[in-house]
Amino acid sequence: MHPIMIKSKSYPMPAALRAPYTAQHRITSPLGEILLARTADGLAGLWFEGQKDHPGGLSAPWQADDPLLLQTERELDAFWRGEPTEFSAPLDLHGTAFQRAVWQALLTIPTGHTTSYRSIAERVGTLSACRAVGAAVGRNPVSIIVPCHRVIGSSGGLTGYAGGLERKVALLRLEGVLAV
Repeated sequence: MHPIMIKSKSYPMPAALRAPYTAQHRITSPLGEILLARTADGLAGLWFEGQKDHPGGLSAPWQADDPLLLQTERELDAFWRGEPTEFSAPLDLHGTAFQRAVWQALLTIPTGHTTSYRSIAERVGTLSACRAVGAAVGRNPVSIIVPCHRVIGSSGGLTGYAGGLERKVALLRLEGVLAV
């Protein structure tokens, strides 16, 4: 199981706009610009530029030297190089109890593996709520680290990704799930 635990805070939605961000930093990745944001308790946001549900301008100060954001940047750099990476930044994910349960389930998907929305629904005890699981997966505020890109359709097909399907394909290729 992934060592990162999600804090059990609950904030009204939309969570991305209400999290008490204390710092933000923009980094460059092979898949485009990424915005990182943190709270006093941990990493609370990792969004690709142009991603669905990108929070836009945050009121937090720009801090390129923030230790937690720098740690995240270093770990992402290792990930992009294809090195085995255990993301170790504490997470402070803001969402409903159901969303947090789904995000916790995502953290159990090992690198190099995929699972279905149905399987995630089973894990969180809501087999009849596959669409709600899909919506929660799509609202994941810390992509890559909370690996929503590893969730595929029951038929094995690649379905949506808030960062864009081309990024999902690239992430799965990088992790060895898809042939190059």
